[in-house]
Amino acid sequence: MTERAIELVLIFTSILFIVDPFAVIPAFLAMTVRDTPAQRKMLARRGAWTCTITLIAFALGGSMIFKIFGITIGAFKIAGGVLIGLNALDMVQARRSLQRETAVETAEGIQKDDIGIMPLGVPMLAGPGAISTVMVLALGAKSVAATVTVYASIVLTAVITYLVLAAASMVERRLGQTGMRILTRLMGLVLCAIAVQFIIDGIKLSFHPMD
Repeated sequence: MTERAIELVLIFTSILFIVDPFAVIPAFLAMTVRDTPAQRKMLARRGAWTCTITLIAFALGGSMIFKIFGITIGAFKIAGGVLIGLNALDMVQARRSLQRETAVETAEGIQKDDIGIMPLGVPMLAGPGAISTVMVLALGAKSVAATVTVYASIVLTAVITYLVLAAASMVERRLGQTGMRILTRLMGLVLCAIAVQFIIDGIKLSFHPMD
């Protein structure tokens, strides 16, 4: 596998694993306990669309935000790496599904008629970790292929998210709690490595900004 291909795969896995639709399944099922399968699919679609729009907006507007606050890409890569690392540690310990939303947010979601936009789309799917990840990847892209891959990965992640949540009941039955925890831990391990790489790249950019 070439270095360019590895870079493109890394971009996709970074976005998919940080969004991690499997970790949302327990809360999604709890919030849609009174809904029909058709209603669940509609809410899953709305959540996926909300996630897509939010992440694309921040990926596009990242450079403007950096200029306004005077933030360098190196500093943001370090901050993003730390944030992703904290999320990854929760995933490795299979705690992420419990940490992504508060009990208040879950309770409000159960009472809401439409949870597709909030809290499902934001912050359960497009949370701080996902937002910082797409901003770092979009601003750090060194080629047209990498830039296109960032946005394509956001869309593809949204499609996968919709498919997972639309079939949430079946996925939970097939994988079970143990299976979902194992999958979450594996994703967490990969994200830990990605977080470390973000921090290393950020440090390099801070000391050698012209490289």
